[in-house]
Amino acid sequence: MQLQRAVGQTYGQRALIIGATSPVPYVGTSSSTKAKERPFARLSATAEAFESIFFGDREEADRVLTGVRRMHTRVQGVLPRDEGRFPAGTPYDAFDPQLMLWTMAVLADSSHACFEALVRPLTVDEREELWQDWVRFGELFGMPREVAPVTADAFDAWMEAHLSGPDFHVTEEARAVGRAIAHDMPVPGRLRIGTRGTNLVVVGLLPPRVRDAFGLSWSPAHAAGHRALTAAARASQRVVPDHVRLGRNTRLFRIIAATERKVIAAGGTTIELPVN
Repeated sequence: MQLQRAVGQTYGQRALIIGATSPVPYVGTSSSTKAKERPFARLSATAEAFESIFFGDREEADRVLTGVRRMHTRVQGVLPRDEGRFPAGTPYDAFDPQLMLWTMAVLADSSHACFEALVRPLTVDEREELWQDWVRFGELFGMPREVAPVTADAFDAWMEAHLSGPDFHVTEEARAVGRAIAHDMPVPGRLRIGTRGTNLVVVGLLPPRVRDAFGLSWSPAHAAGHRALTAAARASQRVVPDHVRLGRNTRLFRIIAATERKVIAAGGTTIELPVN
């Protein structure tokens, strides 16, 4: 399956929000990077890095993987306070196999959800192929294959167990960051209408428990708009040229990151974090 631009523009946004429902990796990343102060730079840089691996040659992919591994060496420590069922002192490490699995899992789940909403349903074989591709993707970053569910069906059950289980917890900071990612993507004025549509698609593809945890409102009117937008996206597959539908989203990612930098350079902020 070729990478659809519409999927590339949405799955990372959804994945970051769902990823923040697991407090240990969220706090670890937040405490070790500038992700919380510049969430959109992180989203854009991560998405661009992944597309380098998807589309680039071996040299480009290896360069990205080396940079990510170097960054991950800084992500280790312990929870400073109780978060859900995880007590203060719980360790985190970017190279923990279970945390690596979680990071890959939210991407895999989101790519599946966004593809089916915006392109078409996957066959059983395609769903299995997609999951195995993501397992291989995780391995490139150092995730041991044996920690991953063996099949796509097993993965779906594993993901559902987290989203409905006791490990699910959204910190106060994660809630603020997630809401900003869902609603406040920094873009120039000419792109804001399109961004509002993208946000509606992403929020509509979140499981209800996730929407509720982040305080993201969802009404019958929202649902109707979501159905219309996703139906239009699927219908467009028949008429939009391949060079428009397929490929990298580098230009968009860089516009988002540049807009956030301008806001911060002017003394503003793209997110209001809670005071500890």
